[in-house]
Amino acid sequence: MKWLIRILFILVAVAGLVIGALLLMPGDKLGKILAEQVKAQTGRELTLSGDVRLSFWPVLGMETGPVTFGNAPWASSEPMLSAQSLAVGVDASALLAGDVRIRRVVAEDPVLRLELSQGRGNWELSAPQTGASNTGSGNVDAPAPNSAAPAETGTVTLDRLELSNARLVYVENSVPQMDFSGVDLMASWPDVTAPMKMSASMPVPGGAVEVDLEIPDLPAFSSGAVTPLVLGLTAPGGEISFDGRVNLAGEMDGKTHVRTTNTDAMLAAFGQGGVSVPMGLGRVADVSGQMTYTKDGRISLRDIRAVLDQNSFDGAADIVIASPPKITARLSTGDLDLTQATAGSAPSSGGGTGGGKQAAEGWSQAPIDASPLSLANGTIRLKANSIAIPDMTFGPSDLSLSLDRSRAVLKMEPATLFSGKLTGEVVANNRNGLSVGGNLTATGIDLKQALTTLGGVERLSGTASGTLQFLGVGQTEVQIMRSLSGKGSLDVGKGVISGFDLDRLMGRGEGSGGTTVFNSLTATYTIQDGNLTNNDLLMQLDNFRADGAGRVGLGARDIDYVFTPVALRANGGNGIAVPVRIKGPWSDPSIKPDLSKVIEAATEEKLKELEQDAKDKALKKVGEELNTTISDSEQVEDALKQKLEDEAKKGLLKLLGRD
Repeated sequence: MKWLIRILFILVAVAGLVIGALLLMPGDKLGKILAEQVKAQTGRELTLSGDVRLSFWPVLGMETGPVTFGNAPWASSEPMLSAQSLAVGVDASALLAGDVRIRRVVAEDPVLRLELSQGRGNWELSAPQTGASNTGSGNVDAPAPNSAAPAETGTVTLDRLELSNARLVYVENSVPQMDFSGVDLMASWPDVTAPMKMSASMPVPGGAVEVDLEIPDLPAFSSGAVTPLVLGLTAPGGEISFDGRVNLAGEMDGKTHVRTTNTDAMLAAFGQGGVSVPMGLGRVADVSGQMTYTKDGRISLRDIRAVLDQNSFDGAADIVIASPPKITARLSTGDLDLTQATAGSAPSSGGGTGGGKQAAEGWSQAPIDASPLSLANGTIRLKANSIAIPDMTFGPSDLSLSLDRSRAVLKMEPATLFSGKLTGEVVANNRNGLSVGGNLTATGIDLKQALTTLGGVERLSGTASGTLQFLGVGQTEVQIMRSLSGKGSLDVGKGVISGFDLDRLMGRGEGSGGTTVFNSLTATYTIQDGNLTNNDLLMQLDNFRADGAGRVGLGARDIDYVFTPVALRANGGNGIAVPVRIKGPWSDPSIKPDLSKVIEAATEEKLKELEQDAKDKALKKVGEELNTTISDSEQVEDALKQKLEDEAKKGLLKLLGRD
């Protein structure tokens, strides 16, 4: 028994001497020994600077100053890990049992660079190959005959990982995918069967992004299997949650929920500062759906339910992450309210500007910001019960918006507007300065609604159909309207013109006040330099017809137009046809009989009468001289010839001695 006690005493003494020697050994010597052991086990270079301090029980630990840990041979030259200080502690008793229970990993100002290439990750550590040759085959990678199978390794767990002011870099196939600085990270995986939990914080404009993540089965995730994932993210202005599945490549599939109280602030936190979300499109948002993300940068959203301010949408979308992103979506909504989409951050109490006020003020000279046309590419189709925008409201509509390199095409298939239907397309192109154009066909349009809304003109009403092709160029509303060119046609059924009474005008020569009811109105027109010109307007009334010709200034918002009424029945001699001239600004044009036309017509008629009277007198005088009756100028020549023949015969008979 004494010899056993002596042996134990000797072993304890030797261990004490070894431990004492290690504790008394200079830090640089300890660092060199540790670096050699790490390289032997992993093939990676470990560089330790400053003092190295060790602890042995109950935690086998190390604390060091600046440290770097090398990268995989196939990866970049940058180290996988560097830090200003590092503390590592391992449970000594668990280590004796063959398990690695990491009590702590604490690093200050670390830079962690994770790289993935062809399925290999630089975080995968293995002992370097010995290069032992197989003399039979010459294959240096083949294992030696009768080599023993690798021993089973114990479990690895982590009580606490703490990174302060870290920089996290993720590179996939030599392309940086993520680079975050100023990150504080905490992670824990206390047992093989326990979930791995991680929380991180990163400063962003306006505050910080907080992330909480839980992976229930870390070993399966590390092996590349698809495993559950629960993630919560809080940022200035909103939060994101995900509950689904993920794999090591970052591919995800699950329920996603996004809530924002200030979408502009949240976008700024993610690097999209300066973007202002229009009112009605999600300044405050609640969006949920089933999301699938693939490693090639594609996001699929299904069963979308989105509440954006006062509006709600349902549908599906596919997004390709690119610069700019490509979006393909099909959405449906009820009553879409965009009346404040162009308002400032605080909605005005009075709503949008009315047509009458706009007509009085003229077209806006404020620069048009068309930069949103470049934010994305793709196609978005929207079906809505109604769409309210400033100054007008669409009824049930099927719209398709295509975006391609700052060019937007809005197709109406159809759109309901002014109680009628619009089909065709409108284009806005901002590739080389802003231009707008369109090719539209309208049926059943309430003309008074349309003219009042678009131009403040309230005097003409009826149900209209027509076509319109147009093109305008400019950076302001007034520039576009003054540059308009195009053509079109108009066909109006029964309608009313307010401001003058054509029946009274034709009957008694007084046409001021009252209204004119017409049965139909047709016209074609051309547009050039913001002026609409028409020369073939035809208006049919019960007793009259009216022809029209003139100019409508779309850019200048004025009109100079003449109606010429024509009686279709006898008017009892109580009046004459008096052309009506409409001239002046759209907001208050003058409507007066065109007396110059009346005078011209009367003068022309009088001249015709005088000319005919003089002609009749001349023919009568010539007839008397020629002793015949002449009724028109063509008979004068015949009468003169006959008179000359008679006189010649008389002279010849006298010569021959005959009477």
